Amino acid sequence: MRAYLVTLTLSAALSTACGGPAAPAAAPEAASPASPAPTPSAAPLRGKTVVLDPGHNGGNASHPEQINRPVDVINGTKPCNTTGTETDAGYPEHAFTWDLAGRLKPMLERMGAKVVLTRPNDKGVGPCVTERAAIGNEARADAVLSIHGDGAAPRGHGFHVIMPGLLPGHNDEVIEPSRRLGHAVRDAYRAGTGIPYANYVAKDGLQTRTDLGGLNLSTRPAVFIECGNMRNPGDARKMSSPAFRQRMATSLATGLRDFLT
Repeated sequence: MRAYLVTLTLSAALSTACGGPAAPAAAPEAASPASPAPTPSAAPLRGKTVVLDPGHNGGNASHPEQINRPVDVINGTKPCNTTGTETDAGYPEHAFTWDLAGRLKPMLERMGAKVVLTRPNDKGVGPCVTERAAIGNEARADAVLSIHGDGAAPRGHGFHVIMPGLLPGHNDEVIEPSRRLGHAVRDAYRAGTGIPYANYVAKDGLQTRTDLGGLNLSTRPAVFIECGNMRNPGDARKMSSPAFRQRMATSLATGLRDFLT
């Protein structure tokens, strides 16, 4: 810029000296407009992997020999999988969890995340809890969310989030990130759905357990959410409503985003 101004000034001087009209003075360079304020990324979860584990499966009930097979969960054995519960009207947990995962997956993908499901449909058997945990581990998931509906006594209502308890030498490194994931999911789900914390289990919507294979065997941050009590009439109405399941999915997406960002 300095060389250009010197050349322009010299040219004007020569023109004047030769009797020609003086060249107009160079206009000062306009100030650069202020940079716009930074905006949140349109894909805040780009580079993140989320594993969604919709509990149970549609074919489990017809294959008891497969799902009742005991599997090692570090501190004992558990059945490979279970059939899950259902509402009094017959809406099954496996269908609820599959539908909710199907609503949540594209929301996370629109935020840039890679999303892996632990089962491809709602017609199969299993997979075992050991296999579900392995899927999250092999994907190197940044967060694993196992989706469930509870089957407690009808007077109980509300939701709770289950976090892994410490098994020394096995899951030490994921206890703290799983705790943060649990808090983020709990807070967003409560705020987004209005469903209260469970009044029959856990405290303030949070519980720690060491008897769930999907948590015990996870080497990645992982939590379960019991989205409501399917045996409670009020919770069942919400969980049976497609519009309310969309609201649940939006809330879970917010919780996962809050944790991952």
